[in-house]
Amino acid sequence: MHVRVKICGITDAAALRAAVEGGADAVGFVFAGSPRAVIPHVAAALADSLPPYVSPVAVFARPTREELSAVLEVFRPDWIQADFEAEGGVPPRYRSRFLPVFRARPGIEEEVERYLGASPPAGGAFVLDGPVSGSGEPVDWETASRLARRAPLVLAGGLTPENVGEAIRTVRPYAVDVSSGVESEPGRKDPAKIAAFLEAVREAERELRGEQA
Repeated sequence: MHVRVKICGITDAAALRAAVEGGADAVGFVFAGSPRAVIPHVAAALADSLPPYVSPVAVFARPTREELSAVLEVFRPDWIQADFEAEGGVPPRYRSRFLPVFRARPGIEEEVERYLGASPPAGGAFVLDGPVSGSGEPVDWETASRLARRAPLVLAGGLTPENVGEAIRTVRPYAVDVSSGVESEPGRKDPAKIAAFLEAVREAERELRGEQA
């Protein structure tokens, strides 16, 4: 079992380097109201230094078509991540590389089921996040575990180096997405915490492979 990892809210070269050296599969650049927000030119410059096979992701909340266009004119991500309601405004060339986000709230399980039943995610996966992205609030892992059996699930919300192993063992997600859990303060990534998070993911993978052997 391989669990993909996205380090979200990258704002500087040190954090980017820690993510790459630790083996992250993707890095997220935030274009929404957040202490982690960057301007498109900064994201483009940082992404230029990424090696092959590490994907840059443009992260939005509920962008307008104009906001999407303004970012994509400068920054060319591999993926767009935004609230699922924003899917209609995503340019056609990114429709198959769109990661819809669902936020924990009453009725979320039924909401995701309706979405999956009507139109399975074009990008092949969906994100389950806490009520407010980047706040460190977790999702219910039992609910996430049930949804992970329906479609590839990217687990976000409240993950840290200390709890990500248990989250993986409980939910069995396709990927994990972390932001505030690897920061020393809001908006400031801690390279040591990024390294610890990635090592905790790999340790959980080794344990699960041992169970499957």
